[in-house]
Amino acid sequence: MTTERHEPAQTAGERAMLEGWLDYHRQTLAWKCEGLSDEELRTASVPPSELSLMGLVRHMAEVERGWFREVLVGDDAGPIYCTEEDRDGEFHLTEADTWQEAYATWQREIETARHNAARLGLDDLSEGRSRRTDEPFSLRWIYTHMIEEYARHNGHADLVRERIDGATGD
Repeated sequence: MTTERHEPAQTAGERAMLEGWLDYHRQTLAWKCEGLSDEELRTASVPPSELSLMGLVRHMAEVERGWFREVLVGDDAGPIYCTEEDRDGEFHLTEADTWQEAYATWQREIETARHNAARLGLDDLSEGRSRRTDEPFSLRWIYTHMIEEYARHNGHADLVRERIDGATGD
């Protein structure tokens, strides 16, 4: 599989721009994982960090679910990999964890996110509220936060991937 990344048009409208940059960063994370075995994808290559590429993908599946299901539309679907006993369960991988499962789960969460967001305008407010301020979030805020979240973790993915096989890139 070859991931193609597409930056949004430089003159796109606001919604197309936000959705375009979010998709670009989703595609970047998939691209960082290409061509590696399950073992390599499970490798935490930057000790003492537990971050692995598969763990980052599983984390982003949790983040997509949290913001676009739980917060945006009030769907309490529950966590995918995390538990009360292991709040960072997405990063704690075993030999049984596969790229096929992690990727498929992440893609399902992305599709659900797109579906839930498509029903709302950028100024529409979330069902869920901030734990700090008790205020709802606009869809615009959620898009902006998700772009930031992916961009930060794509930086982590750059370092993890380079330590695995030397591959670098933007």
